[in-house]
Amino acid sequence: MLLRIGDKLINRQKIYRTVDQILSLRCQGLSQQEVANQVGVDRTVISRLENMGEVRKGKTVALIGFPIHNCEELQQVARQEGIDYCLLLTEKQRWQFLQEKSGVELFDAIMRIIAEIRSNDTVIILGSNMRIKLIEAMLDKEVIGVQIGESPIAEDKYLEPAILRDIVRKIR
Repeated sequence: MLLRIGDKLINRQKIYRTVDQILSLRCQGLSQQEVANQVGVDRTVISRLENMGEVRKGKTVALIGFPIHNCEELQQVARQEGIDYCLLLTEKQRWQFLQEKSGVELFDAIMRIIAEIRSNDTVIILGSNMRIKLIEAMLDKEVIGVQIGESPIAEDKYLEPAILRDIVRKIR
């Protein structure tokens, strides 16, 4: 996709490809300077990209997700990996949560959940593309989205526990 910024025509895909190449080379063990030389950018560009995307280690982590088929299995991973707050719901549990509360009770419950999530440094969300974007917009925290389907999702989705474990270990 091309973007016009003033007199410049910017190729967004070229930027994405270059960033992917930079990250790939850094993951292979090349230094920032070696990558900068290979890609043709200043070393400070590499440093700033890494700082922009860095998830701080040792901070508190929240996990939310719905509709999840294997909630118990993922909750076990969350406990084993030291997740600080975990809210995983099946589709049935999500509807029960909504139907069992009056309007005020529902509002209060949602506000308590938002407050709890906001008290963490990093939030992992397992959900639809729309829910991930919504959470990113609501929070001034690091949000790691794991898309389990396109919105709206009406049936439970299975997430391989190893995927969650890998994400948590990388951010810790």
